[in-house]
Amino acid sequence: MQSERFPARTRVQEIAAFEWDAFVRRHPHGHVLQTQRWGRLKGNHGWGVVSVSVHLPQRELIGVALLLMRRLPFGLGRVAYVPRGPVVNWDNPDHVQRVLQRAFEAARANGAFALVIEPDLLDTQADRAQLTRLGFAPLDFHVQPRRTIWVNLDVDEEVDLLAAMKPKTRYNIGLARRRGVRVRVGTPDDADLFYALLKTTAERDGFTIHPARYYRDFLELFTYGEQPPARLLIAEYQDQPLAALVVTVVGERATYLYGASSNQHRELMPTYLLQWEAMRWARQCGCKTYDLWGVPDEDEQTLEAQFEQRSDGLWGVYRFKRGFGGQVVRHVGAWVRVIAPLRWMLYQLARKVHRTSGLAA
Repeated sequence: MQSERFPARTRVQEIAAFEWDAFVRRHPHGHVLQTQRWGRLKGNHGWGVVSVSVHLPQRELIGVALLLMRRLPFGLGRVAYVPRGPVVNWDNPDHVQRVLQRAFEAARANGAFALVIEPDLLDTQADRAQLTRLGFAPLDFHVQPRRTIWVNLDVDEEVDLLAAMKPKTRYNIGLARRRGVRVRVGTPDDADLFYALLKTTAERDGFTIHPARYYRDFLELFTYGEQPPARLLIAEYQDQPLAALVVTVVGERATYLYGASSNQHRELMPTYLLQWEAMRWARQCGCKTYDLWGVPDEDEQTLEAQFEQRSDGLWGVYRFKRGFGGQVVRHVGAWVRVIAPLRWMLYQLARKVHRTSGLAA
C-alpha cells in the first residue's frame, strides 16, 4: 500500500534523515516512533508522512515532529498524528510553542482537520496545563500505551538487575536456561517465522496484528547496519522456535515493541529468558531504561489488587511484566488541536456511531 501524496512544500525534508535520527537519539525525549525509519515504515503501509524540523536563526535544531497523515473513512478527511512527539525540550516554552505551531501549520497545509499528538511526557499537572495553554485538549482515547512499566537498567552489575525482579521471575529465567532454551539474534530472513508466532499469539490472546509484509518491512528497516536500532530475538528449544520479541533502542531508552510465542513448551518459560537477553543487549547499548510497553491503565494499587483475578485486555501481560521489577508510569496521553471544528464534530459523531476507539496505528 502506497502512502498518500502531499504538497512538495511540506513533504520535502528540511534536514537529512541521518541528521534527524541523530537528533532523536541524542534527545532526552527521543523515541523510536519519531525516527525517519519509522516514517518510512508507516509510509509504506498507507500513511502519509510529513517531516517538520525547526531551527533557530543560528541554524540550531531545536525540535522535530514526524506527522503521520491518515485519510479517515466516510469522507471525513485527514487527521495528522504525532506519535510520542514532537521531540523538543518541553522545559523550554518558546521552543515548544515554535515546534507545535510548525506542526499545526504543516497539518493544516496538508488538509488535516485536526492535529493529534501523544507527547513523550508523563501525566503531570504541569504538562497538562502547558498543553492546554498551547490550544490542545485531552482526548478520550489513546493510540500508544497510556500506562507502562519502566525497568531501571542503570545498575552496576547484571546481578543487581536480577535482584530487583520478583523471585518467580528470576526462577523462570534460570529454569529456561537449565531446560535448554537458547536465544539467538534473528534477521529479516526470520520474518515468516516471527509472523507465524505472532499470528498464533494474536489468535490465542484475541488481538489484531498487521499483515505479514509490515513486520518484514520493519525488520528490513530496523535490524540492518553496524549499530541497528532494533533487534529480533528468538528463543528455541532443540531447534524449535518457541517465542520471539523485538526490542528497539533510541538513546538511553530501550522499548519492547513486539512479542510472540507458540503454544508449544510454554512450561519452559522462553519469554522470560527473551526479556532478560533483551535487557542485557539494551545495557550493552548504553540504555538506562527498558520500557515494557503497555499495561492496563489503572493505578498501581488497583493493578496489584486485581491482577491475579483478571486476564482480559492487558491484564495477562501485567502479570508477566510486573515480575521484572520496574516502575509503573503513566503518560500524558493523546491531545488534539482542532483545525476544522465542523469536521472534527462529525468525526466524533462517527466514532460514537461506529464504536471506533480512535486512530489505528
